[in-house]
Amino acid sequence: MLAIGGQALLSYENSPGTVASVPKSWPSDSRIARAPDRDTLVMLAHPHCPCTRASVNELARVMAQTQGRLNASVVFFQPQGAGLDWQDTSLIREASQIPGVKVVLDVDGTEAQRFGAETSGHTLLFDSQGHLLFSGGITASRGHEGDNLGENTIVALINNRAASGRSTSVFGCSLVGSERKGTSCRH
Repeated sequence: MLAIGGQALLSYENSPGTVASVPKSWPSDSRIARAPDRDTLVMLAHPHCPCTRASVNELARVMAQTQGRLNASVVFFQPQGAGLDWQDTSLIREASQIPGVKVVLDVDGTEAQRFGAETSGHTLLFDSQGHLLFSGGITASRGHEGDNLGENTIVALINNRAASGRSTSVFGCSLVGSERKGTSCRH
């Protein structure tokens, strides 16, 4: 019985979330600031997703490796009329402490829809002209930190090196229908 439970957990950790249709260029109606002089990264996140802590920690590594050459925002889902339990979470505080990262609250997931994000941790990289360079996750599985293709791809693109791909799977809780504090994560 223990083996079956372990297998189910391993399967869940390695099952990617849903990815919607991602725009090939910066959404013109977005209220998130895009830098005209450097690449801009946007991470869409759920403030109560335990899986996303690893994504935020990986973003801190990306920011350290790109040394100010990247404009970055973490956009946190907020239901309409959300209280402080949605606006002041440890995840939001951690993201706001990363040098060079802006935190944006996304009431009713409007920005997530504009960027085609359905899974917490979905990260997009756009060039200074607003063209999509990368779309995906920056962890190798749910809630796990460490070397991974998404992080390596973004760092390579920012540092003008060859990247091995332009998309990866996203591992996190659902942003869609995530008005409940518990989200759809099984942690």
